[in-house]
Amino acid sequence: MSLGEALADAWSAVPQAVRRGAPLPPEYEPLFGPLRTGSVDALMVIGQIGQSLDGRIATVGGRLEYINGAAGLAHLHRLRAVVDAVVVGVGTALCDDPRLTVRHVAGPDPARVVIDPHGRLDTDARLLADDGVRRIVVTSAAAPQGADARRLPDGVERLVVPATDGRLEPAAILAALAAAGFRRILIEGGADTLSRFLAAGCLDRLHVTVAPIILGSGRPGCTLPPIADAEDALRPRVRTVPLGDEVLFDCDLSAQRRPVGPAVGPAAPGAPVAPVGRANTSR
Repeated sequence: MSLGEALADAWSAVPQAVRRGAPLPPEYEPLFGPLRTGSVDALMVIGQIGQSLDGRIATVGGRLEYINGAAGLAHLHRLRAVVDAVVVGVGTALCDDPRLTVRHVAGPDPARVVIDPHGRLDTDARLLADDGVRRIVVTSAAAPQGADARRLPDGVERLVVPATDGRLEPAAILAALAAAGFRRILIEGGADTLSRFLAAGCLDRLHVTVAPIILGSGRPGCTLPPIADAEDALRPRVRTVPLGDEVLFDCDLSAQRRPVGPAVGPAAPGAPVAPVGRANTSR
């Protein structure tokens, strides 16, 4: 058995071990062990960024697919495999039409969540495809409702969250997802959505995968409110992990994470939280 095959075999047990709170293989425990549960409340919220050396997630033209390589992409799919739900903003859903499935490693697909305050999501978006996992649109009461709303595909859930100045607050979104039965939540993108969760103190961990490429211009991975002095900067505990020729920065943000209350309830009958999808070992 090759080293790659051995690592893949060791990984196959990780997603369900994380859900059971069981020990992980030694090579995966330092990075994925902390994702079992949060230390602030019953949630574990992880953000992720894949970026260039100069902090860009896309070129000026918006091309995303050439920033991170195979190792960085595999890590993203491992994160998807260990969480209960993956979250993106509607801008990312409209621009990239992501599937948000687990295809590059073994593991179950997470529930797919899109934040869509004003009901802009295309009803044929790939993340709404019926493939056996929960699909959720988080929207506001100000979005079109009833006969005026876009008809979502059968089985898609709609969570209505109170809006502030037309925007949905990250803590309110997390509280709604907790009430829907989710515990481990991945905030995958885009940059604006991730930045808002980070600025609001709503992340336990942040995984930043840096590719050995300099773009020189393009969209930044994160944009936060200005600070007056470097002494006011956020300084999380960080460990680095090599991913092929890329480097992962695992940032512990639990010291500044605001509590949003305990996760409540089980998931709705017939839609268990764990496992949240079917295993995709062949995709």
